[in-house]
Amino acid sequence: PPVDPDGEPADQAAEAPGDGYGVALSWTALEPGTTADSIFMLNAADGFASFREAARSFEVPAQNLVYAGTGGEIAYQAPGTIPVRGAGDGRWPAPGWDSDYDWQGWIDFDELPVVRNPDRGYIVTANQAAIGSGYEHLLTRDWAYGYRSERIAALLSGAVEQGGLTAADMAEIQTDNENSGARAVVPHLLRIRTEGTAARAQELLAGWDFQQDADSAAAAFYNATWKHLLELAFDELGPEHAVDVGSRSWLVVDRLLADPGSPWWEGDAADGRDAVLREAMRRAAGELSERLGEDPAEWRWGELHTLTATHPSLGSSGIAPLEWLFNGTPVETSGGDSTVNATGWDGTEGYAVTTVPSMRMAIDLADLDAARWVDLTGASGHAFHPHNGDQTPLWARGETVPMPFTRPAVEEHAEDVLTLRPSEG
Repeated sequence: PPVDPDGEPADQAAEAPGDGYGVALSWTALEPGTTADSIFMLNAADGFASFREAARSFEVPAQNLVYAGTGGEIAYQAPGTIPVRGAGDGRWPAPGWDSDYDWQGWIDFDELPVVRNPDRGYIVTANQAAIGSGYEHLLTRDWAYGYRSERIAALLSGAVEQGGLTAADMAEIQTDNENSGARAVVPHLLRIRTEGTAARAQELLAGWDFQQDADSAAAAFYNATWKHLLELAFDELGPEHAVDVGSRSWLVVDRLLADPGSPWWEGDAADGRDAVLREAMRRAAGELSERLGEDPAEWRWGELHTLTATHPSLGSSGIAPLEWLFNGTPVETSGGDSTVNATGWDGTEGYAVTTVPSMRMAIDLADLDAARWVDLTGASGHAFHPHNGDQTPLWARGETVPMPFTRPAVEEHAEDVLTLRPSEG
């Protein structure tokens, strides 16, 4: 019989064609809302009170909003129209015949997570849980697992202990490439006996600082090993079920490494884990030898981890001239999935970048005209325009460009002026 999302048999099957049964799916974004109004209000906010009032109208999608004022005040606000559920937690479509799953209303805005001027002097938000497990409402169960936020907090704390933070420090933190998940895996890889190219590649990991810079040979070998490790350990899931190469798998594999007899490891219970690790390194070495050459010291993560800025509609048209015209030129990148420099990749599609920090910005609120930023592509979306894609190489290298704020500074640094005039017709 059909079951509801909690695994219990359904009381009654809804009428549906074939062998299926009815479910219900709802989303707040499908209803008219005021998010666009909120954005205009945020742009005009002149203090924490008006910032928070603007956030009140930010309905969907729920975001992490951060605030900083020239007087030194900082804050975090979680906005959003978030349903109070009668049953279930929203991860699965609800049984459409069961009114117990109906929404009962919305979480009151004043009960959503907010932080203002914390004692430690800084706020970190990297999609980790915004509130503790004792919070009375269900926001989501799909948080990031905290690797990025913990790394950011460690870097901020270190900078503060050394005398304070500058905008340059913040920009450097944004491009940190540490693979925190590798810290639990590399010691296990290093104790495995290997031979040939895999043994020479294994030596790269002994002195690796876990930074995934574009020119890192160790990062290239580790990520190839990681991809093959996931494929070997979770092959029972089948190729149609992609395994997350980021923090979710970091957490799962960390626990599995402590359990060599787990059925997820193939082969003899006493040797299954080590056999999988050995085979993952062997396959990684073979793949990289074929793609990047026979000398592991010459391998480079950036040659595998490339970004092609793709036009959202025409870039995947399958028409070569259009893709050539509208897509960017591939660039080598650093970072990786769940690193602070979050250039994610999908192991089922290779190592190319699939998710990115679309822009980076560092501002000293005591000197707004010294602000720096960089966009993923450029200031123009017109093909062949000189500013279409001219920031991508800067973005890939972790560089920024000036972003003056005040009108005198903007006019002083302006190279071109765009004037818009209404039609006289």
